[in-house]
Amino acid sequence: MKIIRVEVLPLIGAKLIFYNRFPDHRGYFSEVYRKSDFKELAKSLDLDDFDFQQANESCSLAGVIRGLHFQYEPPQGKLIRLLYGKGIDLALDVRPNSPTKGKLIMVDMVDRPDSPEAKWIWLPPGLAHGNFYLAHSAIEYFCNAPYNPAGEVGLNPLDPALDLSLCPKDLANSYRELIKKGPILSDKDKMAMNLEDWWRDPRVTLV
Repeated sequence: MKIIRVEVLPLIGAKLIFYNRFPDHRGYFSEVYRKSDFKELAKSLDLDDFDFQQANESCSLAGVIRGLHFQYEPPQGKLIRLLYGKGIDLALDVRPNSPTKGKLIMVDMVDRPDSPEAKWIWLPPGLAHGNFYLAHSAIEYFCNAPYNPAGEVGLNPLDPALDLSLCPKDLANSYRELIKKGPILSDKDKMAMNLEDWWRDPRVTLV
């Protein structure tokens, strides 16, 4: 694969990784992952090891909000890309000693099949991950640690205290509008703790 460029996101360790796509009159071709290229990228950018143990795919209807989820045991980073649709990726810094503690970012992930590039989002351990969708969409994500439900925490994506100050205004407004309309959530996400509860949770010292 050809990695075109890497952009630093506002949360420490989070990156956008752009790679080459070859569109033509039939559609496009793209090599979306090559382990050796990501290993070299990890060395040059001091990223956590891209040694993936698990790959997941998630399909969502328009109006769905998923997340915010993170795993502290074993610590889990995620490499995420959109397969099709229009999704907005969410990342929340749940690290108690981080300078961006409690900040949320949003990354626009829109399917553009005629574009000569596509992107991965890399979220290191310590960032809770979620999404909201404005169209029927699917994402794929690689994890550098296997899923362990006993070591996972969910935070409420509807928490009114979430700090959106680092988010682009148009994406933040789309999120607020979706919340007003009544999004589609799992029971698990509806019952998840608020961020303030997390800061008082004894497990916070493990992140």
